[in-house]
Amino acid sequence: MNATDRLRAAVVTAARSLGAPADFAPVIERPRDPTHGDWATNAAMALARPLGKKPADIARALVDALDKGAAGVADASVAGPGFINFRLAAGDLAAGLATVLQLGEQYGRTQDGAGRAVNVEFVSANPTGPLHVGHGRQAALGDAISSLLVYTGWTVTREFYYNDGGGQIERLRDSVRARAIDSALGDDHYHGEYVRDVATYAIERIAADRATTSGAVRQMLATEWEDDAALRDAVRRHAVAYLRGEQDTDLKAFGVRFDVYYLESSLYGEQRVDGTISALMKTGHAFEQDGAIWLRTTTFGDDKDRVMKRSAEKGGEPTYFVPDVAYHVTKWERGFARAIDVQGADHHSTVTRVRAGLQALEIGIPKGYPEYVLHQMVTVMRAGEEMKISKRAGSYVTVRDLVDEVGRDAVRYFFLMRKGESQLVFDVDLARKQSDENPVYYIQMAHARLCGIFRVGEVDAAAVTGAGVDWARLSEPEERELVKTLLDWPALVKGAADALEPHRVATWLLETARLVHLWYHKHHVLGEAPEVTQARLALAKAARIVLANGLAVLGISAPERM
Repeated sequence: MNATDRLRAAVVTAARSLGAPADFAPVIERPRDPTHGDWATNAAMALARPLGKKPADIARALVDALDKGAAGVADASVAGPGFINFRLAAGDLAAGLATVLQLGEQYGRTQDGAGRAVNVEFVSANPTGPLHVGHGRQAALGDAISSLLVYTGWTVTREFYYNDGGGQIERLRDSVRARAIDSALGDDHYHGEYVRDVATYAIERIAADRATTSGAVRQMLATEWEDDAALRDAVRRHAVAYLRGEQDTDLKAFGVRFDVYYLESSLYGEQRVDGTISALMKTGHAFEQDGAIWLRTTTFGDDKDRVMKRSAEKGGEPTYFVPDVAYHVTKWERGFARAIDVQGADHHSTVTRVRAGLQALEIGIPKGYPEYVLHQMVTVMRAGEEMKISKRAGSYVTVRDLVDEVGRDAVRYFFLMRKGESQLVFDVDLARKQSDENPVYYIQMAHARLCGIFRVGEVDAAAVTGAGVDWARLSEPEERELVKTLLDWPALVKGAADALEPHRVATWLLETARLVHLWYHKHHVLGEAPEVTQARLALAKAARIVLANGLAVLGISAPERM
């Protein structure tokens, strides 16, 4: 039982002695102002109605009835209308570090997910060009959410959905052909220099496939394009393959991996889109009007009904949300009772439609399936001006541009330091700084300084286990605050996982680093009395462990030297 559980149990015992209900469960939380104490409870106010007394009177009675020794409490005081503030004995507070040292990399991990399967889909970029910074933010978010879920006991499948069909792929195909024959680029073409590389690759592959020369392929592209459907398809296939490879290279450089790559084209090849439309027609939630097939999405919370399949006059094709419905049915059929989609805020309008389509199928998919995490886009600033153009992509800044500029760790942290739904300004100049102004540098320096203590003192960190430590020696205010923050990690990571909010970890890391630096500058570890050095070495190792654990969740390295 940790210090918080001991305190809660003691408060429950005291409350029951005053006549509290058997199911009374007091809330124990950190006071906003740390000078008020280590923990606080509003138990007296919660008991006012069942006990029929004033909260302040109940609070004083609780303090009198509390077994302070069993709770590890050095002092308890009543504040305001009935809050009770507790200050724990230094030894009881710091003794929780023994668990940190014992568990190491496992500290903070739980089995809340009980091994259940969850599918996390993110990035899912159209294979029409390099990954832009919005994809980068999504990659960092999706990967960190996946890590949080793994940390809390879920079995996670990371999935990338390739939109390898539709008008954008035809636009890519035509852009590659224009580059290949040195034709003028139109407004509907992709203009980035990368298209020239795609064209070279496609020409070489087609030449190999047809046992001819690159020059002959260029001639075919110039003269036989309209009449040779196989040639058009070959350009499309090789262009998509090239850009899929480029995107995979970018993601690997960013430290992101996927377990499954799902192709939109397979939905059509397996007749899943038409099958979904047929299934919806059979449920009675679809109807025909003006030659089109509509879905009564208003039945499931949408503001108006939606066209599911266009009229013959408009091409007779399914509208864009129908393949999404069919795709999510595959997730359900693959055993993912929980699915999370990390997407840009421009997908907001699809949330209700996709969920409505899934419910309308009446196959047992719950109302909130899938869960969505939507994020705002990124503005990249350098030298006080917005960066809008990439030499490689032409019209936008790529993930590779940023990684090349500031390194993977900085890119990941900056993408994660704000809540996903908040606008993000990425300051390249700040991300490159090796100073306390740069948050990721500041955090990594805290970890490196802790490692340096053991290196300078020639202390084997593995030998610091917490055995025989006099925890009461960690009584300085800076030590108490650092200890409390380290012991908050399990609750912090659980909350971040439950809310699917990795920025909570980023914020916690920055605050923890601040406390580490403050303690490091104010108090010596080496050269003190043996009992003090032993206790502070234990604190240094515990802080190093927890910082490394937090950085690992975000996919950021924890260097031992800077």
